[in-house]
Amino acid sequence: MDMHFDIEERLFHFKQPAGTSRGVYTTRRSWFVTLTDSNGDNGVGECAPLPNLSCDDIPDYADVLNGFAERLCKEGELCDELSHYPSMLFGLETALMSLRHHSQSLSDTPFAQGKEGIPINGLVWMGTYDEMVPRIEEKLSRGFRCVKIKIGAIDFDDELQLLRHIRSRFSADTIELRVDANGAFHPDDALRKMDELSRFNLHSIEQPIRKGQWEEMARLCRETPLPIALDEELIGINDIDEKVRLIDTIRPHFLVLKPSLHGGMRGTREWVALASQNGRNIGTWITSALESNIGLNAIAHLCAELYGPHILFPQGLGTGQLFEDNIPMPLEIRGDELWVKP
Repeated sequence: MDMHFDIEERLFHFKQPAGTSRGVYTTRRSWFVTLTDSNGDNGVGECAPLPNLSCDDIPDYADVLNGFAERLCKEGELCDELSHYPSMLFGLETALMSLRHHSQSLSDTPFAQGKEGIPINGLVWMGTYDEMVPRIEEKLSRGFRCVKIKIGAIDFDDELQLLRHIRSRFSADTIELRVDANGAFHPDDALRKMDELSRFNLHSIEQPIRKGQWEEMARLCRETPLPIALDEELIGINDIDEKVRLIDTIRPHFLVLKPSLHGGMRGTREWVALASQNGRNIGTWITSALESNIGLNAIAHLCAELYGPHILFPQGLGTGQLFEDNIPMPLEIRGDELWVKP
């Protein structure tokens, strides 16, 4: 396929600060790759590394991306080296799929046809106690059956009070609660904190301690009263043998997969396959990594392809309303589901 490319850098602005235990995001930078073939058809993909988190958050990002895009146009296929640059791989995969589909509809699924929605969790960003209470109330009032709460940045007792507030109104049968610590706990007191959290009938906790402490994380997974999901732990693990070693060492209960961080669409499919092989029975779900609607759309179609039809497990795809200046796409949230608009 004869192709040429164009790359555009763009800065998005959050409607409200997005707080995690690693810091607060107010803007988000993305690079958009447009591939155009000899017929004039084109496809667009988003490359969006997260600062100080993505393994390909590098100073010369634009130059390296330009080199990979040039190589794709020359060779007509994605090179294996891209597995070490997951956000670039994801963007180039998306652009190529979009070009081949002649559309941003990247799957042949009931979701793509506008016949089914994908259930999503409501995401509550970190803030003060007084800031987070109304954010939680807003998600509950909109009918979300699963709410994910970022923890680890404010006083732990205040976070327990937030959960106590929710459970005073909604039982675990009514609202599923997930918490994400983003590695905020210290190994010495993580088990104690998880024991206190487990009293609120939580679905799971993401990344209780920082990545790279495999033996400590394995111990927590053995002893925890609360199912543990890995997220940041998977970043930079791109070789299949290393993936097997990680999950067989730690033995987590879930993997939370972000294509921009965890190997693009190719790597995400590999993680999902490994999680279910050899009796591991590790659950998985897919979430966006604060991409614009271009990236979110691609992730949603991947999710529909991997888990559909009739997806019941809430996915992390509720980020399309984060930015003041997002790119319009035929996506909308209806209740607690993401839909493609006709």
